[in-house]
Amino acid sequence: MGSTKSMTREYQDIPGTYVFDGVNHRRGYHINMFAKSLDIAANRDAFRADPEAYLNALPLNAEQRAVVLERDWLGMLRLGGNIYYMFKLAIFDGLSMQHLGAAMSGTDMTVDQFRQMMLDGGRTIAGNRSKKEQCNG
Repeated sequence: MGSTKSMTREYQDIPGTYVFDGVNHRRGYHINMFAKSLDIAANRDAFRADPEAYLNALPLNAEQRAVVLERDWLGMLRLGGNIYYMFKLAIFDGLSMQHLGAAMSGTDMTVDQFRQMMLDGGRTIAGNRSKKEQCNG
């Protein structure tokens, strides 16, 4: 059996899908443990007081620190962030899950537009079934 880094999974063909599998678990471990640290009031206070210093004290790499500081929600997912841990940071910022959904839509979608899309049944499947489908028209 080959390395997990080289294995291709069927779900990797679905556009915009970031499955929290073993590879992403390992990749995002430090982002997720940062978010988990916000469960503790003293940590929230320290992060609020000096976000950069707080993150610099953790074993995050530069790219991970940047996506957290920029609140690049999709970037956190791409780096292995788990939505349930990331939501701890969103709550810290006073944001709802709908805010994250709109921010991760890959468009300039507002929260109200995201809510309406969900009420209307979600994103259209046209062009969103597989990356191969997008290439083949």
